[in-house]
Amino acid sequence: MTATSLARRGARVLGLLVLVVAAIACFGPLLWTLSSSLRTPAESFSNPPQWIPLNPDFSNYAAVFTDVSLGRFVLNSVIVTGLIVVAQVITCTLSGYAFAMVRFPGRGAIFAIFLATMMVPIQTTIIPVFVLIARMGLADSLASLVIPAIGSAFGTFLMRQYFLQMPRELGEAATVDGASRFQVFRRIYAPIATPAMATLAILAFTGFWAEFYRPLIFLQSQDNFTLPLGLVTLQGIQGTGSISIVLAGVVLSMIPSVLLFAIAQRRFVEGITAGSFR
Repeated sequence: MTATSLARRGARVLGLLVLVVAAIACFGPLLWTLSSSLRTPAESFSNPPQWIPLNPDFSNYAAVFTDVSLGRFVLNSVIVTGLIVVAQVITCTLSGYAFAMVRFPGRGAIFAIFLATMMVPIQTTIIPVFVLIARMGLADSLASLVIPAIGSAFGTFLMRQYFLQMPRELGEAATVDGASRFQVFRRIYAPIATPAMATLAILAFTGFWAEFYRPLIFLQSQDNFTLPLGLVTLQGIQGTGSISIVLAGVVLSMIPSVLLFAIAQRRFVEGITAGSFR
């Protein structure tokens, strides 16, 4: 075996080891969460860790439904996340199309400023947004979570990059045939951009379904809590609740995101590989 072959084999083995370590780092916490949700609190902290429960305790999952208003939290999350996803798909598709296909003065500068907002951490804007929402009389309401999230700089960037891959000749031919600019968008470019729109919808759903920071700031009434914030109440006062029940709630909260990704996986991959568009 030559030195070159040995080097290639060594590189493949090293790459495989890196992938194994990365897989353990990604799935280890998930497996621990799933395992701990089926154990008693005392068993959750046993040493050495017991990854496979000998006597799975499914009563932790039943307790999630009886200890808190899980249905109310899920309904609030569905309303908030659904409205945000629909709003972002509409606004980001329109703005992405405008930045990619419509020529207007200052387009590049405006888009650069738009992108610059992605560099601003949410912690620096949360107070002005909260004050504005309070003055609008929307504090402690689901609308306080939806309205500030209607637009997305990242979503606009994603859709713009997808529209840039499309040939302008399609729109020019339709314009010659008498189609208006909006008709060109709605009937030609928007249907082609469905994979990117699906990708944006999945990313927005997973992001806002698990969002915790803004609901913690904006919501005070337990009836308005979304699912991530509601699951915190499983901890009880001063964290005296069962960690196993809390983790059972966490596992249940992950199911919608996993199902959505499984169902829309094909569209998601098509959107991510948009660079192959012809």
